[in-house]
Amino acid sequence: MDQSPAAEPQRANAGRSLWHGVVYLGLLGLLVAGLLLAVPGLHGVGHAITHMRPAWLAAAVGFEVLSCLSYVLAFLRVFELTPARIGARVALSELAFGAAVSLGGAGSIAIGSWLLIERGAPPARVIERSAVLFMLTSAVNIITLVVVGFGLFTGLFAGPQQPLLTIVPAGVGLVVFVGFIVLTGAAEGLAERRAPGRARTVLSELAASVRDTERLLLAPDWRLLGAIGYLWFDIGVLIACFAALGDVPPLAPVILAYQLGYLTDLIPVPGGIGVVDASLVGLLVLFGVNATDATAAVLAYHAIALWVPALWGALAFLMLRRGRGTQVTLPG
Repeated sequence: MDQSPAAEPQRANAGRSLWHGVVYLGLLGLLVAGLLLAVPGLHGVGHAITHMRPAWLAAAVGFEVLSCLSYVLAFLRVFELTPARIGARVALSELAFGAAVSLGGAGSIAIGSWLLIERGAPPARVIERSAVLFMLTSAVNIITLVVVGFGLFTGLFAGPQQPLLTIVPAGVGLVVFVGFIVLTGAAEGLAERRAPGRARTVLSELAASVRDTERLLLAPDWRLLGAIGYLWFDIGVLIACFAALGDVPPLAPVILAYQLGYLTDLIPVPGGIGVVDASLVGLLVLFGVNATDATAAVLAYHAIALWVPALWGALAFLMLRRGRGTQVTLPG
């Protein structure tokens, strides 16, 4: 593990960024609550939120806990030789940074890579496995987008069949998925024809990561359910929030709105607050959901989806900081 004095500021900066992010989430939550109370046009949303059924809100929190645990399971599937306790804490720390700091999916995984490298894991191996983890969870998202988009367009699932909201994003997802597979073969061919060097190494490692992701997707291992549960339990939070309002829209449009809305999470705003919310509400309304119900459900969903991983992951990060002597071994 890196015990050098130069590494200590990095640890401190990471910790400060996380705690500042958690405080920022709290301040934004208070601001949203104030707006719901102060702006007359939002009184209906505030009324809907305060009259949500507690049992369904509790179920939503439970779904988010299951989503976090599923991510831990997916992490341990990819980093299978990592001690389970350390792996779980690193995975939860990634979720905390993703929720509270404006990093996005790849950025939060980079935090996990740093935590493993700090504990003695080989950097090249950690980076390769981190790329596999990112592609594995992304593959589940793309497959869901394609299946639900095509299903809505063809009438297999109940809901609107607008091409721009169904077949177009599904087609783009399919092109991206197939493109990765095709480009992998091309990258392997280019790597074989190039002389040894950095370009050849990058091409070879990219191809190897994609091939390893394909292997994990096709291998019969129950831990693969973690990558699926990470997405689907989080979608379950949003559905439970609609149930708390007493009226659940058709599931396929909600799932597709969720998938498309989270594309705006690439914008560097902590937790995607405001950006993701507006996207989700707008898409749900386009799919025919009542605007007041959509806003109330999304605000409740996003609060749960941010605070559960942020607080749980912050605690895990603190425990990692206190147990820095634990080493991690990942064969190269």
